[in-house]
Amino acid sequence: MASFLNALPGAVAQGLIWGVMAIGLFITYKLLDIADLTVDGSFCTGGAVCVMLILAGWNVWLAMLMACIAGMLAGLATGIFHTRCGIPAILSGILTQLGLWSVNLAIMAMKANQALNVNNYKLLVSLRYLQDVQKGARPFYMHPLFTVGVFTLVIVAILYWFFGTELGASIRATGANGNMARAQGINTDRNKVLGLMLSNGIVALSGALLSQYQSFSDINMGRGAIVIGLAAIIIGESLFNRIFHNFGLRLIAISIGAIIYYIVIQAVISLFEINSNYLKLISALIVAVFLAIPYWREKYGKKPARAQKEVPHA
Repeated sequence: MASFLNALPGAVAQGLIWGVMAIGLFITYKLLDIADLTVDGSFCTGGAVCVMLILAGWNVWLAMLMACIAGMLAGLATGIFHTRCGIPAILSGILTQLGLWSVNLAIMAMKANQALNVNNYKLLVSLRYLQDVQKGARPFYMHPLFTVGVFTLVIVAILYWFFGTELGASIRATGANGNMARAQGINTDRNKVLGLMLSNGIVALSGALLSQYQSFSDINMGRGAIVIGLAAIIIGESLFNRIFHNFGLRLIAISIGAIIYYIVIQAVISLFEINSNYLKLISALIVAVFLAIPYWREKYGKKPARAQKEVPHA
């Protein structure tokens, strides 16, 4: 129990960072109704670009901006494959993800990982900052929970504003009913590309945050990202769909879902002392359970209808 409580702040911080990624995935998965597998590659792209630019002496904010742009370019590639080449969305994402493996290696100078010394660079978030704030060596506003929490709220506010605009509403209409949207004169292909770019830009931002937090970027850091993102979306909507109906609150619920996911993972590992090599298996099982909850609730949660009394014929 003590080890779990000690690891809890770190688990919540990681959950917040992955929650940003899940918010990006929400745009394609829920709003555009596209299963975009690009995120497994663009997440790593964001981390790689951010780390390499910081190592080159760039300001952390500029490095994160470039990471976001790199993620948007990945989304653009997927969008072009899908809308201009006629390739199904899921295959388009796989192709981009496959290509990003080589691109990410090239960004990291053909190395599988690149370390970032927190003592030599000023970062936005870091595991070291979490430990230092707990010891009283740094002010509270440098705590990753505070920093990433504010970052998440800013992203939610921007997305809430954007999807309330005419362009944002047309993107939502494209995902809701593409045929009706085209009948209203909406360019659905353009909206799909924009949605994929916006989604992967946010995913890359999350990758940039995680690479700073863990002080390195790794070629495998995005593997399984879509599973974690889907888990966060399902958990958030399963727990809060009857409470949060506002679009902005739904995005916050997704971030909370990512936190819950990481707390559950940490609890299983700490309380049952499971070997960390089984982490992928545990993650798959936890995600499967949460994905099954809506089905179980639908199938077994409803009370059986009372049999209607037969009315005697006259």
